Amino acid sequence: MPDPGDRLRARILAWYDAHARDLPWRAATASPWAVLVSELMLQQTPVSRVLPVYERWLERWPTPGDLAAAPAGEAVRAWGRLGYPRRALRLHAAAVAIVERYDGHVPGCYEALLGLPGVGDYTAAAVASFAFGGRHAVLDTNVRRVLARAVTGAELPGRSVTRAERELAAALLPEDGPTAAAWAVAAMELGALVCRATSPRCGECPVADLCAWRLAGCPADAGPPRRVQRYAGTDRQCRGRLLALLRDSEGPVHRTALDAAWAAADQRERCLAWLVADGLAVRVGADVYALP
Repeated sequence: MPDPGDRLRARILAWYDAHARDLPWRAATASPWAVLVSELMLQQTPVSRVLPVYERWLERWPTPGDLAAAPAGEAVRAWGRLGYPRRALRLHAAAVAIVERYDGHVPGCYEALLGLPGVGDYTAAAVASFAFGGRHAVLDTNVRRVLARAVTGAELPGRSVTRAERELAAALLPEDGPTAAAWAVAAMELGALVCRATSPRCGECPVADLCAWRLAGCPADAGPPRRVQRYAGTDRQCRGRLLALLRDSEGPVHRTALDAAWAAADQRERCLAWLVADGLAVRVGADVYALP
């Protein structure tokens, strides 16, 4: 009896061959380091914002050794306004670890990748798959949404990956590594461009007639309401404002400039302390701060 997953995989892979975006980290010439950089930058950040920063980053630091030799503060500065700047510190720490443990070469083994600073299950699986052709279930938000709708009939996946999701992803994984890697990126691309969280383009979907969610009448998500994160006036905005001042300055910044950047004193002090505790800023004098 034919495996129903065969049709799903075949159609999505064919769709990807015809519709894949031309992205530099997908090129055959992209190094494992380039793939690792792209994966950390793409976390919770759109491709359009990542592209210019990614290109400048690799021009400046084309290998892990190049980044490891630079101060961590330069990584934070180069990160610019991508958001979630701790990722810059994690990428720098990963580069240092790659130099120290693997002679400057990004390891291809999932377990070794997982041992690098800032690299979790998804990133380790993605780099092992996309850079080395390994056979791993790569479960980012887009892949999880495609599988939830097409196979289990749910509009959206849960907030965290479940054992059932991992088992489903493993069951759908093609047997050979290169095809498994292609399947992972194809499902990811379908989720990003067609099977979107809101306003999905079902009319353009290659598996619309197989989709369990669509065949069930597109039932609304049964989980708890998903909160829309507020940004204005939050600690996150305050931290971003203070960090931008440090990042854009050519040298250390006096407290008076930081005070002028954010009016609410208690919140400002809390966020400045958070930046220092998280390693994104250092106190270099009684009232003077700088990037690490």
